[in-house]
Amino acid sequence: MRLNELGQPIGDALPDWTACDPPQSSVLSGTYCRLERLDADRHAADLFRADRADVSGASWTYLPYGPFADLASYRGWLEPAAAGMDPLFYAVIDTDPRSDEGTTGRAVGVLSLLRVQPDVGSIEVGHVHYSPALQRRRAATQAQYLLMAYVFDDLGYRRYEWKCDALNAPSRAAAHRLGFRYEGTFRQATVAKGRNRDTAWYSIIDAEWPRVRTAMRSWLNEDNFDDSGRQRTPLQVSR
Repeated sequence: MRLNELGQPIGDALPDWTACDPPQSSVLSGTYCRLERLDADRHAADLFRADRADVSGASWTYLPYGPFADLASYRGWLEPAAAGMDPLFYAVIDTDPRSDEGTTGRAVGVLSLLRVQPDVGSIEVGHVHYSPALQRRRAATQAQYLLMAYVFDDLGYRRYEWKCDALNAPSRAAAHRLGFRYEGTFRQATVAKGRNRDTAWYSIIDAEWPRVRTAMRSWLNEDNFDDSGRQRTPLQVSR
């Protein structure tokens, strides 16, 4: 433990720390998916079509917007979202060789980087919405990996956050699976869709990233999948 001249405990010194650049990459490419800056003209129709497969609308329950009744209303949300830099939205383009012809090369989900704090090296992933064509697919995991690698390896951030409604069990399970550590729950953090929301906080810090990166690369390797596309080793085991 470090002490200052008054005998008080203080944090580790960071003599070499410099502020990070804000995220701005237009394309991040992987084997199973490609992330492209969200664009209404290029992505809205494909995303709306893919999202329509969620007939019940359950994938929208914990987001502060959606579901959308028609393409016009969806574009009404997407256009201003795509124009911003914080959140910085990406469309997930399906490039998996095992995908159905109907989704190959099409946008099947979105996610974003937000609460960007270059001075302290903290950033959050959020607004994650995967259509049924992307859910539980290896491209879904690779989309998360591409953003993580961009943030830690290319931009040099120290902290990568994940936050979700504390009642959103699938999101909480996804955070654990991807290697995030639970930090606590902010009670009555906000109001969404006229409901109270307690927010669960998770993070990965730069010291943990090499372990997470190695596990994700191992899991995403083509050799980890059989001829039917089923995983041989779960991500948690790899980590």
